Amino acid sequence: MPPDDISVYLIALWFDAKGDWDKSHTTVQDVDTKNAEWIHAYLHRKEGNSFNADYWYRRAGKKRPAGTLSEEWNQLVIAMLEQ
Repeated sequence: MPPDDISVYLIALWFDAKGDWDKSHTTVQDVDTKNAEWIHAYLHRKEGNSFNADYWYRRAGKKRPAGTLSEEWNQLVIAMLEQ
């Protein structure tokens, strides 16, 4: 289980890092913030659903990155730790 004292965003990323895409997705899908929308976009990009990912990137005010999923995951973690 993820640590108790981290944000919902980091919990979602923790589950993703552990290979539990479904739990990661469930953790952020109903959170209505730009950060959750960015993670949601990343997850759909990872899933291979570019159309849905692009929708969530737009909602988050971001563009789909050209880098790897691993690079984006690292960017997400850094951004969420800075919150």
